[in-house]
Amino acid sequence: MIKKVVVNLQVHDEKEKQKAMKAVSSLSGIESLAMDMKEKKLTVIGNIDPVQVVSKLRKSWHAEILTVGPAKEPEKKDEKKEEKKDDKKDEEKKKTEKEQIEELIKMYKNYNPYYTQYPRVYSAEENPNSCVIC
Repeated sequence: MIKKVVVNLQVHDEKEKQKAMKAVSSLSGIESLAMDMKEKKLTVIGNIDPVQVVSKLRKSWHAEILTVGPAKEPEKKDEKKEEKKDDKKDEEKKKTEKEQIEELIKMYKNYNPYYTQYPRVYSAEENPNSCVIC
């Protein structure tokens, strides 16, 4: 199956870009390579394993997989669905940062009911491995 892999790659100049593209091109099954220097993204299309691509690149650069998907994106016919999604995004943006943090804390408390808000203080007497010089 032909996949499109987008990798975030920390390269700084054209020479490193050429080396990275040469390293990836040695893998079999690659149909096309493209590098966007502004966003520092390497796009690889072909019948490849994304883990192999990243492992090749990590030998010399810091690389992270951003997306893995089919080579051709399906066309979207429903514009109404997109409008509904945009409305939901606008509602989330309207929330203030404090409300977003409060919502995340509530969700985390539901996930972990034993969550304590205050750090536990340990004394030297409680910890037998502590070192106290008298």
